[in-house]
Amino acid sequence: MKGQVLDYSVQNSTGVISTDDGARYSFVGSDWKMDDHPARGMWVDFDPNAQTATAIYKALAATASRTSAKSKPAATLWGIFLGGFGAHKFYMGSWGWGIVYLATCWLYVPFIIAFVEWIRYILMTDEEFHSKVETFEAKPFAFFW
Repeated sequence: MKGQVLDYSVQNSTGVISTDDGARYSFVGSDWKMDDHPARGMWVDFDPNAQTATAIYKALAATASRTSAKSKPAATLWGIFLGGFGAHKFYMGSWGWGIVYLATCWLYVPFIIAFVEWIRYILMTDEEFHSKVETFEAKPFAFFW
C-alpha cells in the first residue's frame, strides 16, 4: 500500500502515514527499512497490519507521479531574476507573500531575501520542493523554509 508520512518523531521513534483514501497507519522506527530517517511529506510503500504500518520503504515511483506542475528550475530562475519583486512567490502559489514582496520592493530587503531563497531552491531536493509547493497551494502565506 502507498501513503505519505504525516509526521515522524525521532525522539519517540514513532510516526503516522496517511493513504489516499484517508486511512492513517502508525509505525515505529524499527519498521523503517531505509538508511535515512522518514520525513514529513515523504511517499512510502508499506504493508498494512490493522492500523499499523510494517515493512516501510521509500516509494520512488509515487514521488514522480505525484509531483505538481511547478518545476524547481523555473522557480529558481524566477527567484534570481525577478525575486525581489516576488515573481518566484507568485509562481509557487504564494500570492500573499508575492504581494508583500511587490509592495516592499523599494526597500531592497526583498531582493536580499530572494537571493537567500534562490540559494535554498538550489540546495533543496526535488521531493522537498514538491512538498513545499503543496503547502503553498493550500496556504498563500506559508513560509518556504
